[in-house]
Amino acid sequence: MFGESIIIALDGLRANKLRAMLTMLGIIIGVGAVIAMVSIGMGVRDKVESSIAGLGSNLLVVTPGAPSVGGARQAAGSGITLNEKDAVAIAREISGINLVAPAVSRQYQVVFGNQNWTTSIQGTTPEILGIRSFTIQEGAFFTNQDIETRARVAVIGKTVVDNLFGGVAPIGQTIRINKSPFRVVGVLEGKGQSAGGGDQDDTVIIPLTTAQERLMGITYVQNINVQATGTDVINQAQEDITALLRSRHKLASTTPDDFTVRNMVAVMATADATTGMITLLLGIVAGLSLLVGGIGIMNIMLVSVTERTREIGIRKALGARHYNILLQFLIEAVVISVAGGLLGIALGVGSSYAISAIAGWKTIISSLAITAAFGFSVMIGLFFGIYPARKAALLDPIDALRYE
Repeated sequence: MFGESIIIALDGLRANKLRAMLTMLGIIIGVGAVIAMVSIGMGVRDKVESSIAGLGSNLLVVTPGAPSVGGARQAAGSGITLNEKDAVAIAREISGINLVAPAVSRQYQVVFGNQNWTTSIQGTTPEILGIRSFTIQEGAFFTNQDIETRARVAVIGKTVVDNLFGGVAPIGQTIRINKSPFRVVGVLEGKGQSAGGGDQDDTVIIPLTTAQERLMGITYVQNINVQATGTDVINQAQEDITALLRSRHKLASTTPDDFTVRNMVAVMATADATTGMITLLLGIVAGLSLLVGGIGIMNIMLVSVTERTREIGIRKALGARHYNILLQFLIEAVVISVAGGLLGIALGVGSSYAISAIAGWKTIISSLAITAAFGFSVMIGLFFGIYPARKAALLDPIDALRYE
């Protein structure tokens, strides 16, 4: 009898192909939307995490900031309250610190031959290589001796190489930064875009002292990058750095900090929570369309029961039992939801690839999202198919045969 119920259910769907397809469309769109939206959300989440991780592991960033100007606190990085001695003190006096690298940066035009490119010039120390997880692709990074001698040497990013050198090997070549000659000693491996969309490869790194004295004419630093030994000590290191700098800057207990210490591990945790919530909300919104598809299934199945009342009466008169009728209509509902789910998977995966190719957004297709969306579509078919199937099964055969 089970096989007979399947055959009758499939015959019923074939008899109303267009209606079955339109009912299935709600499930197809719902499953496809869930997969596509979750893929976009996971892609954004992965990009944010990768970009923040690319800044460096266990990273603290100290930036200057005047306490108040005209009654309003200045943004971090707007003051000149940090210097290289602050960085030396942090490295010497704070426990749980692995590396410290003070830095300055400014936009300059870089020239090679008849090519020019405006990029970020960063002056820093060799410790930045480990702090920011930079990898040398060609050549080498500058040394502490270059810092001491204020050497005119430069390590350049991939974007600068592409825009200045073309097919010319950059190592050993001389570039001009603000009309001053610098010898290229290294090329950084590409890191791609940051979380904010900035190009991390569009940079030139030179010795800190060279940048301060030969290029920018300053004595202060714009930020101090600090790498803690682990995530378990980073919060304590942040507190210790704050206390040390307040003491060095001779700030009274009632005076606000003239600097800011940013904990990038905390930033990553916040970003992870935020993007995770966005992914969840996208999935929920898309999942609502599945519910709409389920309501469509129930609506069409109720119409089908009404249209086939005489057929149900004849089947019951010929000996069909309550569960045979129930099974028949449940099978119809499940076939619609399963077929719609499978087509929805194809639509969702295809849409994810299309969005990635056309819009340039990173998408990550999740097997968990596919499984959950398909499973949910089957459950919806069962849930919204039970009431019409039960209604059909409970029809009185005599009343059903009299139905016009």
